[in-house]
Amino acid sequence: MLFQQLQQTAAIELGWEFYVPLIAMVGMIALAVPVWAVLGLGSIAMLVLTDALPLSLLGESLFDGIDAFALIAVPLFILTGDVLVRTGLSEKLLDVADATAGGFRTGFGTSTVLGCGFFACISGSDAAGAAAVGRMTIERLVRQGYPRPYACALVAAGACTGILIPPSIAYIIIGLVLGISASTLFLAAAIPGVLVMVAIMLTNVVMNRLNGYENNEVGFSMKRWVKAVVDGRYALMVPIIILGGIYSGIFTPTEAAAVAVVSSILIGLWQGTLTLADFPKMLASSAKVNGVIVPIIAMSLPLAQTLAILEVPQGFVQTMTSLSDDPNVLILIIIGILILAGCVMETTPNIVILSPILLPLAREIGMNDIHFCIVMVTSLGVGFITPPLGLNLFVVSGLTGISVLRIAVNAVPYVIGMFGLVLLLAYVPILTLWAL
Repeated sequence: MLFQQLQQTAAIELGWEFYVPLIAMVGMIALAVPVWAVLGLGSIAMLVLTDALPLSLLGESLFDGIDAFALIAVPLFILTGDVLVRTGLSEKLLDVADATAGGFRTGFGTSTVLGCGFFACISGSDAAGAAAVGRMTIERLVRQGYPRPYACALVAAGACTGILIPPSIAYIIIGLVLGISASTLFLAAAIPGVLVMVAIMLTNVVMNRLNGYENNEVGFSMKRWVKAVVDGRYALMVPIIILGGIYSGIFTPTEAAAVAVVSSILIGLWQGTLTLADFPKMLASSAKVNGVIVPIIAMSLPLAQTLAILEVPQGFVQTMTSLSDDPNVLILIIIGILILAGCVMETTPNIVILSPILLPLAREIGMNDIHFCIVMVTSLGVGFITPPLGLNLFVVSGLTGISVLRIAVNAVPYVIGMFGLVLLLAYVPILTLWAL
């Protein structure tokens, strides 16, 4: 293939032909131009000015980039999450979470985060989790004594588990870009995903101790828990089917997503909570979300190929290692780059563009590829509750009318908590490599 032949040619010296399109892309992002358009225009400009690849290959690159079996899982997981919301099964999951953790002093706050984790096991999307769980919990959190801006911040932070707890769309995409099995990444992410959820719970507990937001005196009831589990048994079947099928090797992630869609639809039809009239709205809603993700992936890949031809990753490694040869310092630099990138750009383009650039540096300092992927996705997850992008902040702001800035201020403890966990995962690789 021509691209493979070009990859073996000598590197092109970087000059204004590279930096002008790069600066123009940053400017367009600052002006709120859609990310897919920025990436597409930047790719074309860089290809034309540098001659790194023939422009005639752009169409082939766009098609090849999205012509992947693994990507079919993305719309299927999004659709599964939408089905759960429309059938009321998501509320059953929240009832199970409330019965499980509701007896603690900070019971409903903990239950909310656990509910976000349950939803993450199905949808793989943080924005969907923030919208679904936020609709069901924010008003109740306020009644429990939480200030509304803090309740919004809690839901936004809890929904970060959407890209961190398998099955995660982010792991599917990074696996596709770097050629790593999504099933392997899901298995490696199991403990880190749970740890993220626990870190958010503990942060809420600390904030409650300091401010006395909630003081639940009901206590745990086994009878109530059993009733919630029995009532929510069909809702619980969906994550069990997904994760059980993937981890046991029965399904690939894409096949598990298909089975989850069919299972949740059949449950909804059987219980009478879903009708044929719901299908057009449900499919349209999921298509809109998928229509945001796929163009970004398609437009990111030509840019990533151009950067590879120009040997930007190799140059980046040389620059970073010239600053320091201490692996601990370089890990901090990688984390810093990822968190800053997550603050200003969505996860999908960050993964497609930055993972091929940063992976060689990670390998240079001895990081395993799987370990790097988990650290990268977790670091980018911090950006979901950090301005100026802070996607989850905007979702809950849209639900409640509370300004993004007020929610962001209340989310600071969660940013600190997640940053601490990122450092733990980065410097204790056994937490991600335990199953290898």
